[in-house]
Amino acid sequence: MLELTKENFDQEVKEAEGYVLVDFWSQSCEPCKALMPHVHDMEKDFENIKFTSFDIGLGRRLAIREKVMGLPVIAIYKDGERVDAVTTDDATKENVRAMLEKYA
Repeated sequence: MLELTKENFDQEVKEAEGYVLVDFWSQSCEPCKALMPHVHDMEKDFENIKFTSFDIGLGRRLAIREKVMGLPVIAIYKDGERVDAVTTDDATKENVRAMLEKYA
């Protein structure tokens, strides 16, 4: 899982070719921290998808630009465009896996 910063987000996500998962989270989001190990575990099952995470506490403007208004948000980008996401109460390990399987 690649840790994103506001400095490398565009290069690693917006300019990337293919599929990129972004796990938007924050230090104060307990549901985010509970979900994170499950998302990390899924990385080995979806080798065609680049797994990344972004702590929104390190870049609130970037999170707003990406329309992250609540947490957790697990988003899929394809060729730099956000194509899918599971958010807030829908962000369960089952829903994340189901979303990933659509793009595997």
